[in-house]
Amino acid sequence: MSLTELGDITGRITENIQKVISGKPDAVRIALVTMLSEGHLLMEDVPGVGKTSLAKALAKSIDCAVSRIQFTPDLMPSDITGVSIYNRTSTEFEFRPGPIFANVVIGDEINRGSPKTQSALLECMEEHQVTVDGMTYPLGNPFIVIATQNPVEMEGTYALPEAQRDRFTARISIGYPEPLAELAMIDGHAASSPLESLSPVSDTQQMQSVLAAVRAVHIATELRRYAVDLSSATRRMPEVRLGASPRATLHLIRAAKAQAALSGRDFVIPDDLHAIAVPVLAHRLVLSPESLTARRTAPDLIRTLLGRVPVPQAPGGGPGISRG
Repeated sequence: MSLTELGDITGRITENIQKVISGKPDAVRIALVTMLSEGHLLMEDVPGVGKTSLAKALAKSIDCAVSRIQFTPDLMPSDITGVSIYNRTSTEFEFRPGPIFANVVIGDEINRGSPKTQSALLECMEEHQVTVDGMTYPLGNPFIVIATQNPVEMEGTYALPEAQRDRFTARISIGYPEPLAELAMIDGHAASSPLESLSPVSDTQQMQSVLAAVRAVHIATELRRYAVDLSSATRRMPEVRLGASPRATLHLIRAAKAQAALSGRDFVIPDDLHAIAVPVLAHRLVLSPESLTARRTAPDLIRTLLGRVPVPQAPGGGPGISRG
């Protein structure tokens, strides 16, 4: 697939999503970047700003298998992965797939699930497979988990373990809309929800070709080293108790490729890494007690880091690495 075709498809998906979520182009772009990088997205924000609507709009824009899981404290792991049931006719156990067997899985209020239930997602998100009763079942392609959580209302919730947060490629906060965008939303949602009339603009086969095109995007050795330097620098920051993992570096490179492809380039430049560094790295940092007391935030620390770590220089002397 050419970059022109990729741009046409992603442009249609973006336009479709913006029929539902207006005034938030950055959030929509990061959601697309996450999907194109074959990762998973965590949307963390207060209620009512459109987290679930964005997830549903992205899912409905692609003609593929979609499932939604409402996380609650009594949700069991088998409610997600599926269960083996004994068939009296065949005298054998048959596996009944759970909602995780879909191309787009929307996990609403994921932090309301118990740690035992949350752990059922670890293998699914990392290895794209499910193991039940000693049998392993592959998941579909593409496969993306889009989870939401409310960081304000903590009663009856369970904080995501670091191992699971690290499996999310990016975290975004949608935020409150601007007054004009909120007014447009009221006008557009007054009679009926735009989600009801949203039609797919792509399908599974097209998305597989898009993902293959993103994997083929070139990233120079200098920029791969730059990504490693950024992740390594987070581990040495005095404000941070736990820095970015090697998995974070891999996600950073994959997301940079997707960002470059969305920009119409078949090669990565430093600006691509800078554009996605905060949503990809910030949620993985565990800050020290002193930083929390001083009200330092992980996104602020990542922005500071981007100004400290030297950017690779192009052959001409300026910042940036081309395909050559």
